[in-house]
Amino acid sequence: PHLAAVANCLSDKEIDYGATDDDVGRYVRAVACEALGKHGEAAQPHLGAVVARLWDSSGQVRSASCGELGRHGEAAVPHLGSVAGRLSDDNRDVRKAACIALGNHGEAHAPGRRAAPRCSRRVSL
Repeated sequence: PHLAAVANCLSDKEIDYGATDDDVGRYVRAVACEALGKHGEAAQPHLGAVVARLWDSSGQVRSASCGELGRHGEAAVPHLGSVAGRLSDDNRDVRKAACIALGNHGEAHAPGRRAAPRCSRRVSL
């Protein structure tokens, strides 16, 4: 039941954290992604919410989502194409997280088993 509450923090709903801007909301969504990543298979029912955060307005959240999908194992494999799409993200931390996530899954799970996607920007780590 506690994982469902954590996953709920990833929803698109406006959640009032008592802040005057979305900084707290972004932070909560990013930490929720990371928290679900620590629960492995038990968090699999909530993987869709993590995948949806790949398109979050916050780079911090997109980066956390990539990181979680990189640690999630076989259940994340169908979503690696979406992670590969983050290689051209405007935010370098997101691009870095996507590279690491894809590397964690290895060549055997490369999206479509075709040539690896290239970053559309020069990556500085």
